[in-house]
Amino acid sequence: MQVFRFLNDQLLKMKWLFDLVEALVENVFGLDRTSRLGGSVHFFIYDVIKIFILLSVLIFAISYIQSFFPPERTRKILGHYKGLTGNILGALLGTITPFCSCSSIPLFIGFTSAGLPIGITFSFLISSPLVDLASILLLASIFNWKIALAYVLVGLILAVIGGSIISQAKLEKYVEPFVFGNKMAEVEQEEMTRADRIEFAKDQVKDIFNKVWLYVIIGVGIGAAIHNWIPESIITAILGQDKWYSVLVATFVGIPMYADIFGTLPIAEALVAKGVGLGTVLSFMMGVTALSLPSLIMLKQVVKPRLLGVFLVIVTTGIIIIGYSFNSLSHLFI
Repeated sequence: MQVFRFLNDQLLKMKWLFDLVEALVENVFGLDRTSRLGGSVHFFIYDVIKIFILLSVLIFAISYIQSFFPPERTRKILGHYKGLTGNILGALLGTITPFCSCSSIPLFIGFTSAGLPIGITFSFLISSPLVDLASILLLASIFNWKIALAYVLVGLILAVIGGSIISQAKLEKYVEPFVFGNKMAEVEQEEMTRADRIEFAKDQVKDIFNKVWLYVIIGVGIGAAIHNWIPESIITAILGQDKWYSVLVATFVGIPMYADIFGTLPIAEALVAKGVGLGTVLSFMMGVTALSLPSLIMLKQVVKPRLLGVFLVIVTTGIIIIGYSFNSLSHLFI
């Protein structure tokens, strides 16, 4: 147990980096870490470096695994299953094929045109941006393992239930006709060598890093401001655990934003430190990652308003229920 705690503190939470940045802030910058300015500088430098290190290592490892599951192979795997089993597998494959909400839309088109039930493709569509393997370790590095595993579990449950409801509702007629006519070509996948997989993983690290670095810096900057400059009384007055509407506000505030879990984590960390309920924070994160406005605009191009509305209602309702549940049971996780 002590070995696990040591590895968790030094490898995930990077206590060595925390101490190193503290020494930098105090001895080089001449700032007291307990002051507002010193605390903000420390928070910013420490979180940016920590997230970028973890991001690079995790994306490399996950991309190596992902190289075994290209879109065509993923489609073939899903094509063998229907019903609840298909929804569960679609949600699980969404976790190991991590795409942002926008890049998941072309896969939705490809899977649907290839004949997969739309319920399975929606389970994949919900799970892919919401939950991935990297999010488990990143959440554990900032909060703890209980929260990380619980987040992933409820994300998968939401994806399975959402896809199952859409499947049972028989909403195929509300998919735009061109999607079914846009047949996915059968392309034989070349077997990748170990060197190919390593090169693919490196390219994925570069590609994802280029896409998310700005969101991470903005997120950490917002987190540093919340953590050190905005009084706790103001935040708790709006999003405090005693406010019945806090989960609703957090969910609907998150929807217009566009970021991924890496950019929202520093904000979530700062909000929890200020006394905001865990469920409220998770609702915000889920709203941003699963229901971002750009992804909804893209989805609108391939499904009709009724199906888009059903998708929105299911996911939003699920996020709100998850938020209130976590707020009620937060003593079990923190």
